[in-house]
Amino acid sequence: MLRRYPDAGDPLTCEPLDQGLLNHGYRVSTTRGSYFLKHHLDDSTGDRATIVRQHRATQRLQSLGVPVAPPVVDSDGDTVTEIGGRCYALHPWVDGLHRAGSQLTLAQSLRLGALLGAVHTGLEQVMGAGAGAGGRSGHASPDPTDTFAVIDKLLAAARGRRPRDSFDELAEHRLLERRTLLEQHADRRPPTPDGPATGWVHGDFHPLNVLYQGADPVAILDWDRLGVQPRAEEAVRAAAIFFVQPAGKLELGKVRAYARAYRRAAGAGSDELAAAVHRVWWERLNDFWTLHWRYCLNDRRADPQFPAVSALAVWWTREYEAVRDAFTE
Repeated sequence: MLRRYPDAGDPLTCEPLDQGLLNHGYRVSTTRGSYFLKHHLDDSTGDRATIVRQHRATQRLQSLGVPVAPPVVDSDGDTVTEIGGRCYALHPWVDGLHRAGSQLTLAQSLRLGALLGAVHTGLEQVMGAGAGAGGRSGHASPDPTDTFAVIDKLLAAARGRRPRDSFDELAEHRLLERRTLLEQHADRRPPTPDGPATGWVHGDFHPLNVLYQGADPVAILDWDRLGVQPRAEEAVRAAAIFFVQPAGKLELGKVRAYARAYRRAAGAGSDELAAAVHRVWWERLNDFWTLHWRYCLNDRRADPQFPAVSALAVWWTREYEAVRDAFTE
């Protein structure tokens, strides 16, 4: 494959990376430096046209000063290589560390919000408004009736696991707890918006997709989920991942700094953020993706995320007004 990149040098080593749930990545060392080789495996985003669109977006964002790592262009001017029906891309290797919200200061939290705001406004410039480009038309919120059926299925799986362990016991407890919460709050289901979303978003903005060198973010990675969705909802989802603590609480002081900077950078109003908080809260209350992976796909890679994620839904429900205020004040 490296023969397609005349300036990449001769290969020396190729080391698989263990981070990433959907695609495979490798650190490739050559006589001229290091590269990140990405093997696109996710069927929903791994087709050539979708990947090329992602690549062009990052190239244009880089010209606006957004910290990204666009792919290397091969001798034919392409950025995607197809081998055996699968797509690959070569990116420059960026040295850096991932930082969770607990490792960020208030100033860095503010900078993170401004960064996401710059991503959203930058995407608006390079991609256009985006209506009809894969956005969720109406994006109806989850129906609790459907969620109750999912809970029953997952409960049966957790109770039937042999041998049972502490994870299965926690899963059963959280599922029963969530069913009660949904019964209590079923009347708070968000209404379906009048029109489709029109904003382009990164789609997967979380700590493993942002690289830092010291205090500075130097690269936003993994644009596989680039698409049209409500922008403010991405801001809320990202904060819920960055700033969640192991016990399931959000660091609201950092959330407030982050959200204030995001609103300023993106030109988003408090009402827009309040609506996004409500929709993402409801989304979390109805979501069991980590348990689906474990019990339906027999994939335990997401197990470590379950304790904090499941506790967050409960805490967020109890502290709903405080969370909303942190995003809007």
